[in-house]
Amino acid sequence: MAILGNCPGTTFPTSDFIWINEVSTVAAAYSFAGFATDATHVSSTNTTLAQKGIANAFANAASLETLNTGVALASITNATVPQKLINTLANILASCVNSTGPTSPTCSALFTNAKSGGSTGTTATDTATAAINIAHNPGVNVATLFAIPPPTIAFAPALPTTPVPNDFTIGLNFTGGQIANPMAIAIDGSGNAWVPPNAGGGAVTEISSTGTFVSGASGYTGGGLGVAWAIAIDTVGNAWVANVFNNTISEFSNGGVPATNSPYSLGGINYPTGVAIDPSGDVWVANYSGNSLSVLSSSGTPLGGTPYSGTGGLMSPQAVAIDGNGNVWSANTGQGNVSEFTNLGVTKAGTTGYTGASGDHLQYPENIAVDGSGNAWVTDAQDGVVEISPAGSYLLTGGGLNGGGISHAIAVAIDGLGTAWIANDGNNSVTGISAAGAYVSGTSGYAGGGQSSPYGIAIDGSGNIWIANEGNSSVTELIGAAAPVVTPIAVGVANKTLGSRP
Repeated sequence: MAILGNCPGTTFPTSDFIWINEVSTVAAAYSFAGFATDATHVSSTNTTLAQKGIANAFANAASLETLNTGVALASITNATVPQKLINTLANILASCVNSTGPTSPTCSALFTNAKSGGSTGTTATDTATAAINIAHNPGVNVATLFAIPPPTIAFAPALPTTPVPNDFTIGLNFTGGQIANPMAIAIDGSGNAWVPPNAGGGAVTEISSTGTFVSGASGYTGGGLGVAWAIAIDTVGNAWVANVFNNTISEFSNGGVPATNSPYSLGGINYPTGVAIDPSGDVWVANYSGNSLSVLSSSGTPLGGTPYSGTGGLMSPQAVAIDGNGNVWSANTGQGNVSEFTNLGVTKAGTTGYTGASGDHLQYPENIAVDGSGNAWVTDAQDGVVEISPAGSYLLTGGGLNGGGISHAIAVAIDGLGTAWIANDGNNSVTGISAAGAYVSGTSGYAGGGQSSPYGIAIDGSGNIWIANEGNSSVTELIGAAAPVVTPIAVGVANKTLGSRP
């Protein structure tokens, strides 16, 4: 396989050469993994967001290999690329291609260990489908697949024979553009990632789906921007940034221009650590030091009744999220609980919030996200991950999930299949948990792409996982590792497509 990108409307120029080999197959398989069932079934729905998502996915192939030479890239502008890993995956495929046929030992080893479900499901019968299956299950049968290539390999440089990699995720690592120890990340409707600063020069960085710094070398500045712990994109593409030490909220247009009256400081904003947009376009702010929630209109004006405090178990709210019905959820570090309010600020969680039964383990909640079924997923820095129903019942009784590589769970994002993806600050990885509570990222999570103290996580409309690395001032993009999802989150909330495929 090889990805050509968007057709130009006529025939491709005769001067263009397209090199199809195992490297181009790997680049294609990972790039459109979010839209592929097998090598001959790759499609999206006809929505505008889906068309954008699949176009961005196809464009990503050019970040992994050079189309007219079939050579894996080591870097692109602004990012490093795991060339040795791409070549290793290509060598695994080449061992089958260069064998005596589909029943050869190398092909049998490949197809048996690259089923549609990893170790289960339909067995691949061709190398292209096998590559897609590996892209769908990059943490399964890694050691067995890694041992397939013969001593003489087709593509170099490749990974050394030891150690065995943790997983086969392909991750780009972005630096520069004023990325400064980021602790949050959000995706807009074009598939671009927005990254606020936690240190350094104080600029918001916007990265396109193909790695271009849309915000330039200096990022977006002004608007009262300070050290930020949260960011949200509204339905028209404006970015709202919580400046934790400034006690303000900054607003930028989708072109990076600060709003006229930005920053906003009224309405009880006090050490804001979370921000989210409701179906009406109002902005909800978690005030960690104020033990409250503030609400601003889309023009930044405080709305009546705010800040909400002294009810629903609010105590040092660390993060806030909105569900598909417009209800507001907050993860409260001070009480070890979760609050839920209507969009009018009326508590739905009683006076103490949702605490769960004894042993349900919620001690130090860090972040919160709501899936398409209305369940709230909460990361707990001490005890892993819990899931709470719309009615406030803890669905994972007897303790939260803490396997699958979960270690000091910080942030959470939901993809288009309802899978919760967790950023693990404790071991530089991300963990995927299905809606049924199964670990989909293996026993150790996915550790590719130069992750270092991952503190923020988001999924885009192409199925890429974006990770804000506080530890090394970088951003990781795991190509095709998740299911495409409606972006920004505010559009999913407003259109009742939260946590759904576009």
